[in-house]
Amino acid sequence: MKYIVAGHQALTDAEFAELALGTPVELWLGVEGESDEERAARLDAARDILADPEYRELPDDLIRLAARVVEDHPDLFNVVPLARPVRRRPVRRGVAA
Repeated sequence: MKYIVAGHQALTDAEFAELALGTPVELWLGVEGESDEERAARLDAARDILADPEYRELPDDLIRLAARVVEDHPDLFNVVPLARPVRRRPVRRGVAA
């Protein structure tokens, strides 16, 4: 299936999200192995974007995008309950005097 946003073709879901939101997904989610300094800079940039009046509807766009992902990929949320391990009580033995 082709995703076309604002005349640009997105080849992957990540590209679609980036085109739809106008920002790279990594800005919001981070990247594996980023340093504390990189994380702080990324979050600072994200705060600046959210403060910009041009992006005031971005949180609503993110919610709509998340809802679409849930709707299109319900299998991502197939949760299987795990069996609880049996709790063993410690055996108390008398203390020799």
